[in-house]
Amino acid sequence: MLWSLLTLFATPVFAASAENWQTRSIYQLVTDRFATSDGSAPPCDTGERKYCNGTWQGVINQLSYIQDMGFDAIWISPVVANLEGDTGDGEAYHGYWAVDQNTLNSHFGTDGDLQLLAETLHQRGMYLMLDVVVNHMAADTLPPNYASFTPFDNQSDFHPFCWITDYNNQTNVEQCWLGDTNVPLVDNNTEDDDIVEFFNDWIKNLVNMYNADGVRIDTVKHIRKDFWPAFVAAAGVFSIGEVLSGDVQYVANYTGYVDSVLDYPTYYPLVRAFNGTSGNLTELAETVKQSQKAYRLGEFMTGSFLENADNPRFQSFETDQALVKNAMTWPFIQDGIPILYYGQEQGYTGGNDPYNREALWLSGYVMDKPLVIHVRTLNAARKAAIDASSDYLNTAVEFASVSESSLAVVKSPMLTLLTNGGSGSTPAWSVADANYSAGEALIDVLTCDEFKADKNGGVSVQGENGMPKVVLPVSVFNSTYCNHLLNDVSGNTSASGTPASAVGKVVVRLSAVIATALAVMGGLVLGVVPGVV
Repeated sequence: MLWSLLTLFATPVFAASAENWQTRSIYQLVTDRFATSDGSAPPCDTGERKYCNGTWQGVINQLSYIQDMGFDAIWISPVVANLEGDTGDGEAYHGYWAVDQNTLNSHFGTDGDLQLLAETLHQRGMYLMLDVVVNHMAADTLPPNYASFTPFDNQSDFHPFCWITDYNNQTNVEQCWLGDTNVPLVDNNTEDDDIVEFFNDWIKNLVNMYNADGVRIDTVKHIRKDFWPAFVAAAGVFSIGEVLSGDVQYVANYTGYVDSVLDYPTYYPLVRAFNGTSGNLTELAETVKQSQKAYRLGEFMTGSFLENADNPRFQSFETDQALVKNAMTWPFIQDGIPILYYGQEQGYTGGNDPYNREALWLSGYVMDKPLVIHVRTLNAARKAAIDASSDYLNTAVEFASVSESSLAVVKSPMLTLLTNGGSGSTPAWSVADANYSAGEALIDVLTCDEFKADKNGGVSVQGENGMPKVVLPVSVFNSTYCNHLLNDVSGNTSASGTPASAVGKVVVRLSAVIATALAVMGGLVLGVVPGVV
């Protein structure tokens, strides 16, 4: 009876704004490679580029694995019908080779399965992000068979054939084609009013049909900028766009057209900074400062990541676990929304596509691995900081000290100390003013070690084995909860991954909802709007 009441109130679609998404952390997964419907673990040779039978039902079955790491949103790969059969580039298991925008990819399940995924996520207090591709359709011949596409089936619905050859020529980028001769990606004529109208109606219907809370938009820079505002408005939910460029100013030009962008400009110096012990952390800090000034909303609404489906996994070229943990820490302590690509927590080492799209079921979804625990702790620390300070999400990170080998990052009440010295190093950090009170009790959430700020609110600490430190006041993150995170892999967290100090608040809020539900059903309360916990 109790669960039925909670379900009644949790089922309606969340009206998730950009600000709501800012509080979230996102787990990105490739549907075909995350989990099977029946829980089986079939072989999956990434080099073959074939479907391995992951499904939306499989995702539902493994949501506890994601949630127990503290994630409260998932980003799944594209859902519409794709090119069928083997091509010179393999099968379309990844979802990015659309041929029919009006039909779901049956390899992943049914309409009901995708709707149930959204419903189950919402019951857990989690968000669903759909990945959408507007720029192109996929063919297996050149010239394409235009009649094979839905709803566009005339050559005039597409830009004339030309490969993108000059990424400094924006017209070339927007109107020529991606792909190759095996799978040419036929560029939609998004200057045509009928096609614009179709896509605006399509995204509105897709979001509503599957109760999505956000959309990730593929290849944003390959469509004219003024296409995007109406598309985003039609979606009616948070949008995050892929603008694949390391140029801060170039990416900043898109921040006025979509709600958010993936933070590629920071991704590149992040990887360089922790790839070996000769990286340069000053470049990372300078890029962040440039982005804070250039982006429409600073870095607050960017999506921060270390790995994704388009780039080689970090551990394909760097396996020193001290460097890995330092690099993995960054997305969780900066200004934007943290995104973790599935398998990173299991230590996957795949290189370039297709090798970075391994089947997660081959890991056994083990929860006691060091990187899984690292991620759980980082998620919990971020949520504790958000809960402790109403200004946390709107406070820009500052660099209290910067060198080629170390960073001190202040985002009150959190202080993060990073180093690229590697596992053989013993780094030391001295932060004169970390915004703490004199003598305030502090804790390194990654080790549960406690210490105190000095009389000026500063921090001086010695590191071990090149590991990062994430510091919070003990009043925000207590040692009892910290030890649970590190030692109890059963997951002593609330549904949102918040620390023990916040669980009481959640219980109070749920109790109020339950009481309201009982009153409504008993006819004692009138005019109550359900769906808000």
